Amino acid sequence: MRFASRSAFIRRPAVGLAAVAALALLAPAAPRADDAGVPSARQLQSANGEQIYTHICQACHMPNGQGAVGAGFYPKLAGDPALVSWEYAAVTVLNGKHGMPAFGTKPGGPFGFFTVKLSDDQIAAVVNYVRSSFGNHYPAQATAAKVAALPHPGKVSDEQ
Repeated sequence: MRFASRSAFIRRPAVGLAAVAALALLAPAAPRADDAGVPSARQLQSANGEQIYTHICQACHMPNGQGAVGAGFYPKLAGDPALVSWEYAAVTVLNGKHGMPAFGTKPGGPFGFFTVKLSDDQIAAVVNYVRSSFGNHYPAQATAAKVAALPHPGKVSDEQ
């Protein structure tokens, strides 16, 4: 039994190019922040901290805040003593840490379209939620004004 060699694609480049073009047409478009899988900041505008956590954070930190280990390390938030500081939690959400994307700057960077820029109010809401959920009992101290006073590398206006 004789198989076609790859030289057929070399001798007839139009065949190879046509196959690649057909595959490109069949491939789904790259996800955007306004697609159902990754909500945009505008879609989350009226969301509370729990809803923001559910749509953005729980994919890595898990629904119960227990974190995960496997293809990466996703720290647990349940019982995390570092959450005693609302500033620590807010700065981590703003700027990212150890591979976690920054949610306080304009989307882009290594995670490209997978990141969402959260407003200071949204960051305060999700920080307060995490600090008072999963067995954590820290008071809700973060506010939009307090988050706005924290360092925001590459900060862009909230209108963008």
